[in-house]
Amino acid sequence: MNEVKSKTFSLTKGNVWKTLLLYSLPLLGSAMVQQLYSMVDLLVVGNFAKEGALAVDAIGNATVVINILLSFALGSNSGCSVIVAKYFGADDKLKLRETVSTAIISFSALCAILMATGFGFGRLSLVALDVHGAYFSDCLEYMYIYVGSLPFVFLYNLGCGICSALGDSKTPFIFLVISSVLNIGLDLLFVCVLHLDVAGAAWATLISQAVSCVLTVIVLVKKLNAFRTDEKFKRFDKHVFKELVVTSTPVILQQCFVSVGNFAINRCINNLDETGDAVTGFTTAFKLICVANMGVISMTNGLANFASQNKAAGQFRRIKTGTLAVLCYTLLTSLIFLVFFVSCPKFLTEIFIQKDKLTPEATEYSVQFLVIVSCFLPMVCVKIVADGAVRGCGGNLGFMISTLTDLILRVVLVYVLTGIGWGFAGVCWAWVIGWAIGTVIAMGFFFGIKCLRGVPFFQKKSLDGNGGLC
Repeated sequence: MNEVKSKTFSLTKGNVWKTLLLYSLPLLGSAMVQQLYSMVDLLVVGNFAKEGALAVDAIGNATVVINILLSFALGSNSGCSVIVAKYFGADDKLKLRETVSTAIISFSALCAILMATGFGFGRLSLVALDVHGAYFSDCLEYMYIYVGSLPFVFLYNLGCGICSALGDSKTPFIFLVISSVLNIGLDLLFVCVLHLDVAGAAWATLISQAVSCVLTVIVLVKKLNAFRTDEKFKRFDKHVFKELVVTSTPVILQQCFVSVGNFAINRCINNLDETGDAVTGFTTAFKLICVANMGVISMTNGLANFASQNKAAGQFRRIKTGTLAVLCYTLLTSLIFLVFFVSCPKFLTEIFIQKDKLTPEATEYSVQFLVIVSCFLPMVCVKIVADGAVRGCGGNLGFMISTLTDLILRVVLVYVLTGIGWGFAGVCWAWVIGWAIGTVIAMGFFFGIKCLRGVPFFQKKSLDGNGGLC
């Protein structure tokens, strides 16, 4: 196991605060860079496409449908990484290899089904979303190209999750940075030079994701070679598959329901006005809010792996201290985004779409959403961190309940508040109220984790034998 440990990184030893910081920073960077994919699409298309605002509307509506498909990739990644981290923490190389092999086979089959669904029902989904106007064809084309990139998205997310579960969060980040730079260059080439507009942005993303995927898979294969054993392992194990399904399904459902909820919300926003200004403003502001929250989500995905490894090793005190550490780190980032968003919301909106292509109404919608919702970023930060700790300790049901409660409330309140005359402000406050109630529920499940009951957050004396505070 010494050879394995030299190529991976155990999260069960060392100073908790330092270990989690070093482990989580690349995850944070990866989340930010991933957001750049869609952010750069909006930035380039909004400023250089023939009809900037309409092009942003096309990408915004297509992304709502795409995210439903991507929810399976993200959920599969999270479920697989928690199981891999568990077996890595328990030094079970055989089960670790069987988990990786079974995950790749099963999730590849899932990807094929999703691609068939995306191509078969893409047009119908946009009709159901009530997409209308001149940008319908652009929206459909963008979505079809993105659906074609799903194999790369699945393999990259799966490989990234496995590497992170083995303690290596740096390598996927490096490859993602490389592909992000490529994405920016291709966006400028396809949209600004070749004038492919929305389709050009989609092709740039597909090629960039393919590069990131190939690099990550190459490294993953090399890492798994370090876990070779003389024992014969099953390439597809039914028991491991069942464990993957049990662990991944709540995350997939959570991600999927969030995407479906956003689908319903976007339909409501599409009907707020016939000009598309509300969609433009919401799409721009929502992307910025996602950037802030994706950083928190990425660090708590690291916390889930941390908790899973330490639970398998019986290091319960480290889980509680790690939760506090990640909460402090993520609150700091949330406060920075809060100040940034509240201080210059109009400037941030106008970065994405040139002033001559952006109506005053669309700008007002974007500013309103940014200012109201960003004030509550620290609150939702508490919810996301609590969810990560619960999930890492095997409490997938509690994680799903808190998230679905938040989502269902948001969807219902969007329709209720806009229906009673609140207009676009109802969309903003629906977000806040959903976050607040979801946070209370998530904290309840965190304090209900059995293995952490009665365990203090700190211990003065090190127990790990490596000079690190547990």
